[in-house]
Amino acid sequence: MLPTDASADAGTAPATDPGTETRPCQGTDNEDTLDLRLPDAFLESCARDEAPTATRPATGDDLLDRVAAWGPAVTTAGVFHLVPVCIERDLPLISRWMNDPAVAAFWQLDGVPDVTEAHLRAQLDGDGRSVPCVGVLKGTPMSYWEIYRADLDPLARHYPARPHDTGIHLLIGDAADRGRGLGSLLLRAVADLVLDRRPACARVVAEPDLRNTPSLAAFLHAGFRFSTEVDLPAKRAALMVRDRHLRHLL
Repeated sequence: MLPTDASADAGTAPATDPGTETRPCQGTDNEDTLDLRLPDAFLESCARDEAPTATRPATGDDLLDRVAAWGPAVTTAGVFHLVPVCIERDLPLISRWMNDPAVAAFWQLDGVPDVTEAHLRAQLDGDGRSVPCVGVLKGTPMSYWEIYRADLDPLARHYPARPHDTGIHLLIGDAADRGRGLGSLLLRAVADLVLDRRPACARVVAEPDLRNTPSLAAFLHAGFRFSTEVDLPAKRAALMVRDRHLRHLL
C-alpha cells in the first residue's frame, strides 16, 4: 500500500493507500434528533450502487470491522460520516481532487480519471485490508480517506508493527476547506472512531511525508505523537502514532 503521503490540513493537501470494504456504499444513520442522517439523495445514490454484481470480497468485513457500519462522528464542525467509495458515484469528484496541484504533489494520482480509478479498484478488488472512503461533513462530500490495516501493509516492514495497527490517509478536497483546522479536527474524530469501533486496535498510525509540514502539524494537533522517521519507497516519512492509552491526554 505505501501511499505517496498522508496529509490533511493547512495550505497543502493529503495522502494515499489502497483498501476495500464488503458493504457496497451504504450510509449509517440514526438519532435524527442529532441530525445524523445523510442527505436522502446521497443515500438513494448509495442504494442504486448496491448491485448483486458488486466485486467487494466478503472478507473485508473482518479485517477492518465493517467501516460502513461505524456510524457518524459528532464534531464541532458538524456531523461527519465515512462512506465507503462507490466508483460510479465518487470517481469524478475524487479524480478532480487528485488533480489539484497541492494534492498531486503528494498523492501523484493526477491525470485522467483512469489513474484514480485504478488506484481505487486495487483497493476495492483486494482482500479488505484497506477501505477507501469519502468523508461527508454536514451532508457535503469534502474529503477522501483510506483506512487500512497497517500491520498487514508493506509499511509494517519499516516499523515494529503490532497486530491490528490501523492506518489513516487523508486528503481535504477543496482548497477552501484547508488551513481552517478541519484536518486536525477530522483526524482526531476518525482516530477516535477507529479506537471505538476496533477494540483490538491499540494504535492508529500514519506516515506523512516529512516535507509536508502542514500535515505533520495537523496530526500533532489531532493527538498523534511523532514516533520516528522511516524510509519508504516513495518518501521519507514521519511515523505518527495515536495510542489508545493516551487518547484522553493528547
